[in-house]
Amino acid sequence: MEEVLRDQIEKIVKLTDDEFSFALSHFTFKTLKKHQYLVQSGEPAPNDHFVVKGLLKSFYIDEQGKTHIMQFAMEDWWISDPQAYFNKTKAILNIDCLEDTQIYYISIDNREKLCAELQKMEYFFMKKATSGYIALQRRILSLMSQKAEERFSQFVTLYPTLLQRLPKALIASYLGISRETLSRMPIS
Repeated sequence: MEEVLRDQIEKIVKLTDDEFSFALSHFTFKTLKKHQYLVQSGEPAPNDHFVVKGLLKSFYIDEQGKTHIMQFAMEDWWISDPQAYFNKTKAILNIDCLEDTQIYYISIDNREKLCAELQKMEYFFMKKATSGYIALQRRILSLMSQKAEERFSQFVTLYPTLLQRLPKALIASYLGISRETLSRMPIS
């Protein structure tokens, strides 16, 4: 499992064995079962999670009880409630395991300590955050300006493996369209 985390980090920064051991000491490994919550709205969300194996979704439930899917996270992806994590407040999102899942997680305090002591990790987290902001911007612009077919096509292009791993109802929710609209779209 450790090598998966190391590979993730070394896509951005190279670490010596000692540096990786030091970085790893700031993370905790955890396994979760399908349908188990990793984060629940209204509870503290002190950790950022790296997915070693499995599939998760983060979602928000509005005042009318409608579920809005914010993100999916599969192997080699990160997931958290950023507002709760960075501000040390209670979660507004829920994060649920869609499959049995294995993760490494790091608390905000451990992340700050690690970044203060190992500049390479500060650079790593900065690059990951930048990538996340870019993906979020792309998603928001897609929801604001693209037709349903275009959003679906973009989803298939960006995340082809998720098409087989997710129920169509979840994909439709993520894309902001009805299940019926999605079922009428050709899957290439």
